[in-house]
Amino acid sequence: MVQVSVPVVFPRSGGVLIPAAEVTTMLRKVAAGWVDLANGRDGETDYDPETLLALAGALGRLADQIDVECIAFSSRRRE
Repeated sequence: MVQVSVPVVFPRSGGVLIPAAEVTTMLRKVAAGWVDLANGRDGETDYDPETLLALAGALGRLADQIDVECIAFSSRRRE
């Protein structure tokens, strides 16, 4: 079992916030695990390698998009 400490913010408006970097790191680690499964690095799998690679690619693109949007938001705040 993996344990991770993630900073959590509870805004007055409600909900819960965590740093985007934590989210993108998690998405990329899950994607990397799927790539390893697809390439047989973690032993035999019942999953379709093509599907795993497609899902990993989708997660990677999502993580990239989150990074881009955060950078753009951060740049606008500095102006």
